[in-house]
Amino acid sequence: MAPSLSKGGSNATVNVVDSLNNSSLISLNESNFTINDHVFLSDVPPNIVATPSPYLVAGNNKAAVAAAPSATTPGCFVGFDAEEPSSHLVVPVGKLKNIKFMSIFRFKVWWTTHWVGSNGSDLERETQILILDKSDEPGNSRPYILLLPLIEGAFRASLQPGADDYIDVCVESGSTKITGSSFRASIYMHVGSDPFTLVKDAVKVARTHLGTFKLLEEKTPPGIVDKFGWCTWDAFYLTVQPGGVMEGVKGLVDGGCPPGLVLIDDGWQSICHDDDPLTTEGMNRTSAGEQMPCRLIKFEENYKFRDYKSPNKSGPGPKTGMGAFVRDLKESFGSVDYVYVWHALCGYWGGLRPGVPSLPPAEVIAPKLTPGLETTMEDLAVDKILNNGVGLVPPEMAHEMYEGLHSHLESVGIDGVKVDVIHLLEMVCEDYGGRVELAKAYYKALTSSVNNHFKGNGVIASMEHCNDFMFLGTEAISLGRVGDDFWCTDPSGDPNGTFWLQGCHMVHCAYNSIWMGNFIHPDWDMFQSTHPCAEFHAASRAISGGPIYVSDSVGKHNFDLLRSLVLPDGSILRCNYYALPTSDCLFEDPLHNGKTMLKIWNLNKVRVAKIIK
Repeated sequence: MAPSLSKGGSNATVNVVDSLNNSSLISLNESNFTINDHVFLSDVPPNIVATPSPYLVAGNNKAAVAAAPSATTPGCFVGFDAEEPSSHLVVPVGKLKNIKFMSIFRFKVWWTTHWVGSNGSDLERETQILILDKSDEPGNSRPYILLLPLIEGAFRASLQPGADDYIDVCVESGSTKITGSSFRASIYMHVGSDPFTLVKDAVKVARTHLGTFKLLEEKTPPGIVDKFGWCTWDAFYLTVQPGGVMEGVKGLVDGGCPPGLVLIDDGWQSICHDDDPLTTEGMNRTSAGEQMPCRLIKFEENYKFRDYKSPNKSGPGPKTGMGAFVRDLKESFGSVDYVYVWHALCGYWGGLRPGVPSLPPAEVIAPKLTPGLETTMEDLAVDKILNNGVGLVPPEMAHEMYEGLHSHLESVGIDGVKVDVIHLLEMVCEDYGGRVELAKAYYKALTSSVNNHFKGNGVIASMEHCNDFMFLGTEAISLGRVGDDFWCTDPSGDPNGTFWLQGCHMVHCAYNSIWMGNFIHPDWDMFQSTHPCAEFHAASRAISGGPIYVSDSVGKHNFDLLRSLVLPDGSILRCNYYALPTSDCLFEDPLHNGKTMLKIWNLNKVRVAKIIK
């Protein structure tokens, strides 16, 4: 049976019980973590400390909780004592032997995906969430068990493989100036009979415990989730310009698939390299990747959009610039309700250029990868950023950057932003109080600006797959990418790799949603309607429950396919929830094992929707 997936998720509330009298279903006895007399982690070192959770996850019967101040909770917090304080501690928690697990780990700096195994040595570094499979022994079953690394003080935790099948917890501040040796809530363990409800309830406990984020069910996603959209990236890359955008929208309208959202991706901002004159504005930076060493030199749009001249000479409003363009776009095509633009968390890929009078002060910081990130896949963006540094605005002035950028965008009619390159702060936090404190300052400033200028929810988060962001950056942000980019071709040039990457994309999005869907509404990214795997993508987007948008080149569309997704007014039919893999896929590896089908399901008003790969 499917869990209750209506708004409100499991419908469970989190109540605080008397911490002096409560106990946990999970026990730490004689160096073993157990549940129902089942050992799930053995040989637990003596420096590991387990504390029963004071949070009772129950239905809405608060009176029952009040009447029973002592209670058994389904979870416990786990910490440790180290011999010496450090900014980076790796500590064995216990041995995992012969219990199937599924996990979500960072395979790139920016992106996470699904991984399975049966022993502690099978884990990957930078694991963000770990679920142990249940056992169905008559009369003595073991429920599902979740291990959720948390934020504790100035430190952030993740899981990784240790020696001899140990699961290790890695606790790090990101700054050698911020050290610690004693922790009590670096991991939260939670048990339950349903894997989907298990994750939802555990995240609710984390919400109450940390108080630093809001659940998706507490927020309203932006209106773009119900609109068909067109993104300019694959159509133009960095050469995007007003005439091309107008032509692209017209082609979709003429074909009977009018977009309700137009997303102007990278290529509209005023940027340049450090050795370029400020007047160049990135004029020669038109190849993908060539822009990444660039830095922002003004909040206003670059010359391509600044020089736009409206053909409407007599009407009200601006006659030139981005404001005139956005107004003309919406007036010319009545379906366009939303125009979003792209920008990076730090302003641009390389941050802000220092010493520019019209911008907040910035300093070029040399990024440094954490030991966990050093094991992730090679990535062009990471290489460029490491080589060229980031023009970082001091955290106490981050609000000036967002206010300057977003107030201008609002003034020219922009309705929201796609904030990209989010998980960058952990690389540049040495002198800013560590990764947690730097992230808190930036996300607080971003949240305030979004509330002021984009109705509190006009954001698509991207390149954000890490628990720092989920726990610290989602107070207002309610929509985010849950998979790596849609790769229309294999970047290594392998034609067969192009097809394999489409399966990768489905796996990323489906499994990541188990975790991320509690914080943000999952966005499965754009695709191209003329791609060889376009029908595969279209089917997945149809049941994803998220926005549907394409990055088709101008005039190159499969309208028969698009019309199966898009209504004549530019809206879409969307499932009630967000898509998830079926439970029989959770502890299997459909991407690599050659035998498991990936099955994705969702709910609508009529019946369960399902797609089988």
